[in-house]
Amino acid sequence: MTTADGLTDPARIVNVLLVEDDPGDVLMTREAFEEHLHNRLDVVTDGAAALAYLRREPPYEDSPRPDLVLLDLNLPRRDGREVLAEVKNDETLRSIPVIVLTTSQAEEDVLRSYQLHANAYVTKPVDFDGFIEAIKQIDHFFVSVVKLPGS
Repeated sequence: MTTADGLTDPARIVNVLLVEDDPGDVLMTREAFEEHLHNRLDVVTDGAAALAYLRREPPYEDSPRPDLVLLDLNLPRRDGREVLAEVKNDETLRSIPVIVLTTSQAEEDVLRSYQLHANAYVTKPVDFDGFIEAIKQIDHFFVSVVKLPGS
């Protein structure tokens, strides 16, 4: 929910999991959340850690269940396609919206992501302002416009 000034309603804090191995993209996303958004952002840097986090396996057993996942495709240990497939095949996780947020503009990546039931596919803008704006728009749509499970 959004207040009159355009900020996220503090009564509705959304837990977002960013799965990203690029330190620069992590830094920009953290900055967008700190300066423009008021939701919780947790970060893991590889696909295996993402699955452990989502399943609340050690060391993530006390982590909140994310309301939204921002998932890069090109990750170490388990790539984003594998993570997406496992999430959407897991009855306890499949209702969590997963937004593929990647540098790839390849049509096969877009098609494969949607075949694996991604909720959206966003190509990362290369410039800082464009990247921040993309994160803000994702947040606005999935927090203020869309009704998320459990909200």
